[in-house]
Amino acid sequence: MTVNWQGVIPALMTEMKQDGALDMPSTAKHVESSLKAGCEGFIMLGTLGENSSLSLDEKELVVRTAVEASNGRAPVIAGIAEYTTDLAIETANRLKKAGADGIMALPTMVYQQDAREAVEHFKKLAQAVDLPMMIYNNHVAYKVDLLPEDFVGLNDQKNIVAVKESSHDSRRITDMINVLGDRYKLFCGVDDLMLENVLFGAVGWVSGMTNSFPNEAVQMYKLAKAGRVEEALAIYRWFMPVLHLDTKVKLVQYIKLANQMAGEGAEWVRAPRLPLIGEERKMIEKIVQTAIDTRPTLAAL
Repeated sequence: MTVNWQGVIPALMTEMKQDGALDMPSTAKHVESSLKAGCEGFIMLGTLGENSSLSLDEKELVVRTAVEASNGRAPVIAGIAEYTTDLAIETANRLKKAGADGIMALPTMVYQQDAREAVEHFKKLAQAVDLPMMIYNNHVAYKVDLLPEDFVGLNDQKNIVAVKESSHDSRRITDMINVLGDRYKLFCGVDDLMLENVLFGAVGWVSGMTNSFPNEAVQMYKLAKAGRVEEALAIYRWFMPVLHLDTKVKLVQYIKLANQMAGEGAEWVRAPRLPLIGEERKMIEKIVQTAIDTRPTLAAL
């Protein structure tokens, strides 16, 4: 189906059993819950999908499961995070056959490329894969930062249509628009910058904590897009302590635990990640439980 590249698109968890085996029925259930909340698509196999912990066969199964669960009601976008450009191309084409409607491309893993190399990687991937593509720009996690001027070199790749901007700098959305106009659909990629990014021009939000609180996330986004800033801000202030969890090294474990507490999934992860224990677990449980206990009443829009 066509990807509209707008709205709240969660980077959905890959649900697992306690032994690390994939739990596809639970993943499908989570897709359904997110759809009912009003999410407008899904990123499968992002960081929160534990992409790098899965085999290619498992990645294909995750995408097929999401495609079947969404059943044409929302697009499924596959995260592509591989060690080399050739592997990225191979994976993207296989996930296209599995039913992916688009891809979200990361820089290559392990090797820390510079901007010139990253631009070339994205260009070759776009030329080899007949799917619309979002570039995930996150220098905090992946150590390469594509500036607005770098994206000019990708303007002729027509299937590169969107950017998940995760520079942790709210000024970047304005800089991108000033340099690139409306060439790319710009998405907020940092949960605790969502309101600022949407007010400054982002057309969507690739979100982590939407996994745990999908109704509140969709409501906040819609209020912001409608210019109802005070109402959006009230939800944002309630949301902020858990939104901060999306920016931490252990975001996968933190948000999976939040999902479990909110009834949206299970906390199980695949090694080398481990479930949380001790004081760290108590800290996250306290933050999430406070959010659950003080959930705002959502008015009909």
